[in-house]
Amino acid sequence: MSSFSFPEPPAAIPPTPLDEVDREVARVAAHKDAWISVDLAARIALLRACSAGVAEVAEAWVADGCKRKGIRAGDTLEGEEWLAGPMTTARNLRLLIDALSHGGAPPLPARHTRPDGQEVVRVFPGGLQDKIMFGGLTADVWIEPGKPASQGRIYRERSTRGKVALVLGAGNVSSIPPMDVLTKLFMEDEVCVLKMNPVNADVGPHLARAFKPLIDAGYLAIVYGGAEVGAHLAAHPAIDTLHVTGSDRTYDAIVWGTDADEVARRKATGERKNPRPFTAELGCVTPVLVTPGAWTAAELDYQARHVAAMVAQNASFNCNAAKALVVAEGWAQRDAFLRLVEDKLRAAPARKAYYPGAQDRYQSFLDRYPQARPLGPRGDDVVPWTIIPDVPPEKGEFGLTSEAFCGVLSVVTLPARDAGEFLEQGVAFANDTAWGTLSMTLLIDDAPAKARAAELDRAIAALRFGGIGVNVWPGLIYGLVVTPWGAFPGHTPEDIQSGTGWVHNSLLLDHPQKSVVRAPFVIKPTPAWFSDHKTLRDLGRRLTAFEQTGGWGRLVGVAVAALRG
Repeated sequence: MSSFSFPEPPAAIPPTPLDEVDREVARVAAHKDAWISVDLAARIALLRACSAGVAEVAEAWVADGCKRKGIRAGDTLEGEEWLAGPMTTARNLRLLIDALSHGGAPPLPARHTRPDGQEVVRVFPGGLQDKIMFGGLTADVWIEPGKPASQGRIYRERSTRGKVALVLGAGNVSSIPPMDVLTKLFMEDEVCVLKMNPVNADVGPHLARAFKPLIDAGYLAIVYGGAEVGAHLAAHPAIDTLHVTGSDRTYDAIVWGTDADEVARRKATGERKNPRPFTAELGCVTPVLVTPGAWTAAELDYQARHVAAMVAQNASFNCNAAKALVVAEGWAQRDAFLRLVEDKLRAAPARKAYYPGAQDRYQSFLDRYPQARPLGPRGDDVVPWTIIPDVPPEKGEFGLTSEAFCGVLSVVTLPARDAGEFLEQGVAFANDTAWGTLSMTLLIDDAPAKARAAELDRAIAALRFGGIGVNVWPGLIYGLVVTPWGAFPGHTPEDIQSGTGWVHNSLLLDHPQKSVVRAPFVIKPTPAWFSDHKTLRDLGRRLTAFEQTGGWGRLVGVAVAALRG
């Protein structure tokens, strides 16, 4: 039995009966044509009302999330639930209000055209407050080659026929379901039926209160249940489009079926079992490329904390959690850095393995890698942080093609001797060996970044990922909201990998290719995603309040909490 003790989770919510599901679908479908006629002023009013609703339910929303994830009331880690739930949702609402206030095409901070003709748009910082909150950080969106940096297509070319979207909610991060709904409603002009994931179904009643204006108007319904309810909805004749944040296996089961022979036959002929348009965000074996350099002791310590935070945040149940730490054989500081990463993870508190299947997934890695080093005790409800050294950088390698979705970090060494060789080899590894195209991180200190600026630019241009963090965890790309979040374009239904389509994208860019966020090599003060942040709970609360309305007074409170972290 486990020696760990965690709070009891919230009470389970029973599945919605199928006849009630049908009534909810019919109610929303009856309003799909009305929605596309709702003008900007009315949409802004709905968004403002929902923002007020989020403020009202935030405390209870966070409290239930903490219970589910084994975080005791008042613990510093409560801040994670503020940041990953009401704060991000409130930010999404605020930015959408601003976007619609500009007719669906809000002003862009800057843009430029690369020598090859590709458009790049600067989306962050958007003003003085952004610069104060995130000093030195920038975010650019690269536009698909040959396409313009246009915005707000649905507000330029209004639909003539309404659609009903089924949103299959994710179970790990509580802001994903509401933000997916906001994307469908306000960026794709589709009314929504949201099916909550059983893992975090407790979020549903809070969303129902916060988004009551949308529900009362007939533009949104929230239902509950597992595979049976999901399959019923996915095949429902009134559902026009689908969206899922989750597993590629869920996508394949809906699109192609579950029988292996049937799936093979359908994929060979292109005959989908479910032919509806289907957007999806489906995860990744997220690589962290560590460019060799001459780091100070403080820089080694900071980046070890950084990597540990990319693993430990949300108990590692993130699609953008660090899963492959990639280093250069010729880096003189490699062993010292890896020892520090191990020390930081060993010092990180054990987290509840709240997401179903974690123990089985963890065991599958232990079975294949006898050299795995657990850094703490295992329990019935705990998967210890675990480092797997010497994972071969080979195509098809289990640890590089299977998303662990638990606290496992594979260490891969490339035969590079210096920064130049590593950038070339690291890009090839990330693109062709690590599974998925959702997110990745490139760590590079100031000296090689300046000395090899042209090589670094070529590396970023060549990386086929929807989210690229240079000296920053790509989870921030999710949280900034101005940056589109999704897989690199080009996956087919037959080989969906990390998915297709974009969410967030609050500047309503029509043709994103990838989001690139750059940060100083050492970010000060301590970033909010560091799980050892001393004032994370206070910071999460203050950031949520700030995102409701902005304002200099609330920004001061955020700054005070951040500086004490």
